[in-house]
Amino acid sequence: MRRKATADSFGLNQAIADNQSRLTSGTEAPEARCSGATLVPVAEGKHELLERLAGQIRSCTRCPLCDGRTHAVPGEGSPNARVVFVGEAPGRDEDEQGRPFVGKSGQLLRQTIREVGWREDEVFIANVLKCRPPENRDPEESEIEACRSWLIAQLVTIRPRLIVTLGRYSMALLMKPGLKITQIHGRHAIRDGFVVLPTYHPSAVLRDPEKLADFRRDIMKARRLSEVIDDNGRLNV
Repeated sequence: MRRKATADSFGLNQAIADNQSRLTSGTEAPEARCSGATLVPVAEGKHELLERLAGQIRSCTRCPLCDGRTHAVPGEGSPNARVVFVGEAPGRDEDEQGRPFVGKSGQLLRQTIREVGWREDEVFIANVLKCRPPENRDPEESEIEACRSWLIAQLVTIRPRLIVTLGRYSMALLMKPGLKITQIHGRHAIRDGFVVLPTYHPSAVLRDPEKLADFRRDIMKARRLSEVIDDNGRLNV
């Protein structure tokens, strides 16, 4: 049986609880229904559920970032992806196009994904925040709190074998706050039933090309890991 993501996953208890009234009322019911301590996706195909989530993300008004966006950026990729890449927030290009990682840092990410042997339609790419912060500033805690249940809904729906965090904000949310990416990049861990591997955000690699070799090695390791993790989240090595 495929593993289930618990309501404790990634510290999202409150986020899921906040959504429960919306789910039961039908006003915002696509992401998952909370049954006891376990999140159970509604009886709907993964593709359809992700599309419904994307529609709700595009109309989301949970935080003030909605006031300045051109487009929300739900994410894109395969509903059956073995790996999900999670960055921090859309930038200018992403806001203009409504797609994740399409600027210079996105070009680096997508090129590296192809170089290690994945097609782009075999993975899923998303961000912690779904709207661009003004002037590409760092995400604020209140924005992460407002937005993170969208991400967990996507992860629960896709149920990837591996999550690759890109940069410190997704690492802090999906692994543990306070970790230093320079110390733990490329070192995978088990987090609430998911295998999570942190690496640098591609924009940091562009600012400091000395990180490029490590970034490529980390993505290559992600490729290898995705092949040895079974459907129950166990590493077969």
